[in-house]
Amino acid sequence: MSFTTLGLSAPILKAIQDQGYTEPTPIQKQAIPVILSRRDILAGAQTGTGKTAGFTLPLLQLLSTTKPTKPKQSVRALILTPTRELAAQVGESVEVYGKYLSFKSAIIFGGVKINPQLTQLRRGVDIVIATPGRLLDHISQKSIDLKDVEFLILDEADRMLDMGFINDIKKILAILPKQKQTLLFSATYSEEIKKLSDKLLNSPVLIEVARPNRASESVKQAVYPVDQVRKRELLVHLINEGKWQQVLVFTRTKHGANRLTGQLEKDGITAVAIHGNKSQNARTKALADFKNGEVRVLVATDIAARGIDIDQLPHVINYELPNVPEDYVHRIGRTGRAGSEGEAISLVCIDEHEYLANIEKLIKNDIPKVWLKDFKPDPTIKAEPINQGGNRGQKGQRPSNKSGGGKAGNAKSSQGSPKSSSGGRRRDK
Repeated sequence: MSFTTLGLSAPILKAIQDQGYTEPTPIQKQAIPVILSRRDILAGAQTGTGKTAGFTLPLLQLLSTTKPTKPKQSVRALILTPTRELAAQVGESVEVYGKYLSFKSAIIFGGVKINPQLTQLRRGVDIVIATPGRLLDHISQKSIDLKDVEFLILDEADRMLDMGFINDIKKILAILPKQKQTLLFSATYSEEIKKLSDKLLNSPVLIEVARPNRASESVKQAVYPVDQVRKRELLVHLINEGKWQQVLVFTRTKHGANRLTGQLEKDGITAVAIHGNKSQNARTKALADFKNGEVRVLVATDIAARGIDIDQLPHVINYELPNVPEDYVHRIGRTGRAGSEGEAISLVCIDEHEYLANIEKLIKNDIPKVWLKDFKPDPTIKAEPINQGGNRGQKGQRPSNKSGGGKAGNAKSSQGSPKSSSGGRRRDK
């Protein structure tokens, strides 16, 4: 099947051709015809499946072939996203695929000055891509009119709920007209998503291209048991030994991301952190430097990583496992995208065994364990609860495992060993 069979107009097909695409992905094959038939959809798709184009392309097609409900209407389509990065990514997709059309779009999110957004909205736009918080700011200032919106798209709705946006979403929905086409995309399903879809969607078509809460089969997963106090040493070893040039590393907290970034720089590895406390300009520059190869390691928190779209990203490292199992699927979905292969490695200490068990239960698979000779955990260390607060892991640090043997540079791996305790206390939080 090619894009020419999906009912898209010549200007859109030309824009697709300009990007070098000839065949739609599974989510695009399923979603585009349904959306063009003006049906609501509930779509379950992992990251990297082409879902952004899956709703951008038919949206542009419908906007170009239908007249506005009001002649002077500005906003015809509203796309809600959980993060700034994802909003920017969706906005780029709208611009790329709509470049031969005459639509105007605006990307609305916080962390930047509001005045340029006000100016853009006053000039009139057809499509608004927004995060909930900043959109409510504009609504309160009466700088945007949403009463005649024809199309509503909620992208990564599960993440918006996880981030506590449900009340913001309800406020926005109360303003929108009841008669509209609604598209809800979610990488995972939960009771909250089901409740939201029941209230929001009208006889939706259910579209699934991958089983919910399942990691992509193109990603090679591995767990490296290690003491907490030796995680950074192991991370540096893996990067240097493998001569990795582009590595996305996840921490649980913003403080942990900053701390690890500074330590990697001291170890001679160029690194930059991206998280919610960074200004939008800093986040944009960090991502650009990482994509361009100016820095080898991008250290990110879960929220900031949403919207990171990097072709053929080879390595994702879970420096700390997430306490929410679904976040693991989102994290490793940054690699192995669009048919390319990727590697996802988790550095797991004894304190994180429960997290690991929950993740394996969610994905219905045991993740292979890789035991490095020189980083074997100290079996005498006992697990302690993980403090999820902002300042933690500063007291009671245990010494590194001297019995692990040798220097990091001499480590060798062996797979297939049985499970055993992987030790260590948190230090880098």
